[in-house]
Amino acid sequence: MLESCQSAQERWGGVHQLIDRWLREREELVTAFRELRDAKPAFADKSKNGRFCQILVDYVSAWHFEVREQLTDEAKAFDDEGGLELAEQIGPRIDEITQHAVAFNDHCHKGECNDTERFSEALQKLGGLLRERFELEDCLIEVLHNAHKEEAPVQA
Repeated sequence: MLESCQSAQERWGGVHQLIDRWLREREELVTAFRELRDAKPAFADKSKNGRFCQILVDYVSAWHFEVREQLTDEAKAFDDEGGLELAEQIGPRIDEITQHAVAFNDHCHKGECNDTERFSEALQKLGGLLRERFELEDCLIEVLHNAHKEEAPVQA
């Protein structure tokens, strides 16, 4: 009941903070990826590998359990049918990339990352998928959140 009394600014200001925090996590993920990629051999540095995998799982989980839900709730509140349709189109591809990221994490935790060539190939493939995912996520943020900034009433 109290939620219905909040202004859009109060409700969606939290979304903005959530996105900002999550984008900082993305930067941390990219840094950890580069550190792991540049380590020689990459799989041998278990601390970098473990750190990267933890950040990776946290990042993809935050999208699925926090960010996407908040963005779609905001779009629903603004009756943004076009944005919701785009989310339905892009969502399955993001889900596929998430499955690949989780599989990478699982393989590493099982100790299956001990082959330099295979690990390097898997890491390179994951890097390309993450780049694609970032573009898709950015598209959804632009459509589902930034498009509504102007519509939210500002409190004086």
